[in-house]
Amino acid sequence: MSLSTHLSPTPFGRVVTAMITPFDSGGTINFSIAGRLARHLIEHGSDGLLVCGTTGESPTLSWDEQLELLKTVREAVGSNTKILAGTGSNSTAEAVKATREAALAGADGALVVVPYYNKPPQDGLEAHFRAIAEAASTLPLMIYNIPGRTGCNIEAETVARLMDCPNIVSFKAASGTTEEVTSLRLACGSRLAIYSGDDGLTLPMLSVGAVGVVSVASHVAGPQIRAMIEAYFEGKAAVALAQHEQLIPLFKGLFATTNPIPVKAALELNGWPVGAPRPPLSSLPEAMRITLSKTMSALSQT
Repeated sequence: MSLSTHLSPTPFGRVVTAMITPFDSGGTINFSIAGRLARHLIEHGSDGLLVCGTTGESPTLSWDEQLELLKTVREAVGSNTKILAGTGSNSTAEAVKATREAALAGADGALVVVPYYNKPPQDGLEAHFRAIAEAASTLPLMIYNIPGRTGCNIEAETVARLMDCPNIVSFKAASGTTEEVTSLRLACGSRLAIYSGDDGLTLPMLSVGAVGVVSVASHVAGPQIRAMIEAYFEGKAAVALAQHEQLIPLFKGLFATTNPIPVKAALELNGWPVGAPRPPLSSLPEAMRITLSKTMSALSQT
């Protein structure tokens, strides 16, 4: 039985790649490589791209750099590809400004992370996201919940109260549990499009109502991830499960240490000169690089 008609919309497609930010040997953004990589990703399984998220090393990018990177990717892939910009901050005023600027620069949506470090209570979180939604009322927003990095969790009931903002349309669930998807669906209904924020949980999250994934692994396995998701929605559960099991070693390898250290190494192994991460992140240790290379080779032979 086909599951292609899903209860929730897919505002940004099924596979959204959270793009790395390429640097040259001096640590300056390599905009030429960024444009080439963006086109490659769209040609290899991605429906949309997220620029300047965690995988894009947004904590070490200036706002000016982020805006220029967004414009570069927008120009590279044209108007038919959905581009989200990471515009979150632990300052509401800063997030409002960044989201407005992203809209003017041609973004199709904004990923807005739960504020980090200052750990606001739920009423503060509601006010934060409401201010952003109202300031950029025509730009679709994806709330991003990743308590393991932010130290703060937005509750499903808080998200439900925000559903009266028409442009809050999606949610990146990265708490590490499928229960988050169920809680959100029960609280918010089917209008909220929930995306897995964890490659390894994509298939389980689809089974409880997620619509797709904001992926890191799609940098190197986009077609396989797309095939897994399509098999699931076509009702081919056994096929999707087999593909999930084939991909799990890669998913684990790409998160063997802090993201995006491994995925940048994976791209280098595939011939992409994306450079090392900016400090305080470091390059992948050689032993882990060798293991990752073997994992990638094994996947390519399946």
